[in-house]
Amino acid sequence: MSIKLLDFSKSGGCGCKIEPGKLKSILKGYDTLDDPRLLVGFSNSDDAAVMLLDNNRCLISTTDFFLPVVNDAYDFGQIAAANALSDVYAMGGSPVMAISILGWPVEKIPLTEARRMLEGASDICRKAGITIAGGHSIDSSEPFFGLCVTGTADVTEIKRNNTCQPGDHLYITKPLGLGLLSHALKHEKLGEEGYKTLLEVATKLNSAGTALGADKQITAMTDITGFGLLGHLYEMLGDTTGAELHQDLVPVIPEARELALQMQYPNITTNNYNFIADKVSGLNGLEFLWLCDPQTSGGLLFTSREQVNIADAVWIGRITDGPKIQLV
Repeated sequence: MSIKLLDFSKSGGCGCKIEPGKLKSILKGYDTLDDPRLLVGFSNSDDAAVMLLDNNRCLISTTDFFLPVVNDAYDFGQIAAANALSDVYAMGGSPVMAISILGWPVEKIPLTEARRMLEGASDICRKAGITIAGGHSIDSSEPFFGLCVTGTADVTEIKRNNTCQPGDHLYITKPLGLGLLSHALKHEKLGEEGYKTLLEVATKLNSAGTALGADKQITAMTDITGFGLLGHLYEMLGDTTGAELHQDLVPVIPEARELALQMQYPNITTNNYNFIADKVSGLNGLEFLWLCDPQTSGGLLFTSREQVNIADAVWIGRITDGPKIQLV
């Protein structure tokens, strides 16, 4: 019998995230431990926590897990691992170790599938030069999987998500549309070529983030996940800084654009849109379906003082005085 993991989850990938507005209400007023060694907590919705080890080195810690985004267990493990590793890369760091998080409906899905999932994750971690050193598992009603990843970086090379300045150039490293493709897959409307594209993009490591961390021209960096490009861009900008976004230059997977035009999109897209709508001008057509599309293992979003020539990095706009994101 062929096991389809998507049959066991109501939603998948970073589309499982609690929507931005509700998450902010959960965290509102919550104070972190007053520890001078903690350089980055969750107050600015950054990608990972950063703790100062000594005068030069930092420890980076992150966790990410979700319900299946594809049917195949091995492929799901690969995507989940690449997605979790991305948070360390987005801080400008290098991963050193991972710990797995596994929830599995043991009476519904064979344990051999869980093993295949772990093999997929291990293969991606091997490409990143690290190992999965342990983990924790529970018997759950729905399958979920992810990693806790530990990384390191020089204190001068840590990149924050909210330190861009007016005049900075804005870049993205992967095309949008992973949420649209996964939604189509769940509803059996994605062809073989579309699936190959989904897997190719979602399993590609954001390891360029380590080199970007060492680049003094790079002023801010994050990765694009469940809140979509516009949601994560707004996290970079806050309420005072703005951006001029050239929407025609934003790369979008062709199959995903076609699905959007057919109005085939995940439900969380509208939640992302509702959160960002009053912060964006020029959002007048169906472009919100890919600009607000939840990405699972999406690309890096970074800013630079000067224009840069970096493989896979696409220039999409500039940071402005704001306060809104302007689509041009």
